Amino acid sequence: MLLLIIGLVIFFASHVLPMQVALRRDLRERLGAKPYELGIIVASLIGLALIVYGYGKVQGLPGKNPILWVPPVWTKHLLWMIMWLAMILLAASLIPSRIRDWVGHPMLLSTQLWATGHLLANGSAAAILLFGSFLAWSVLDLISVRRRGAKGPLGARTATAGGDAAAVALGTTAYLFMLLWGHAWLIGVAAASFSFAP
Repeated sequence: MLLLIIGLVIFFASHVLPMQVALRRDLRERLGAKPYELGIIVASLIGLALIVYGYGKVQGLPGKNPILWVPPVWTKHLLWMIMWLAMILLAASLIPSRIRDWVGHPMLLSTQLWATGHLLANGSAAAILLFGSFLAWSVLDLISVRRRGAKGPLGARTATAGGDAAAVALGTTAYLFMLLWGHAWLIGVAAASFSFAP
């Protein structure tokens, strides 16, 4: 659990820093734009790696990850549907599309859906800590980017004719990969192994 907590602290510290406009500007001036951006990226990747490793390691350890509540089976099925939409929105954050223009910040909405769906379908202490933290951060970050007028990773690029289709195709492909193989590989839990039994 400790590695998970350390990873969350590092990851969110690297993401909360850009929300502090004055501090961000001061660091960019002192360090230079490229070293500052590289430092943010490296810290984010280190935090993310610790989160994935720490969360995977704590799964199934007796007494290390208490179950606080037992979700109904239908929440697992709901999660599958939510994650398909979340992956399409994640793809839309990287592709100029009408989906991105309509949503505004699809990556943050994708994170909110991912976190909410996993909170509904998991009742362990580690899951509530992990997904609750990401849900809280994504809500705060959405408020911040709207106040700052930030446009996201694609900037002001306009939608292309095939952008919506590309986002749906890429998101669906990523969803199927995670559902069938990726989740088990990264987290150690096979997403498609959930039973449909009541």
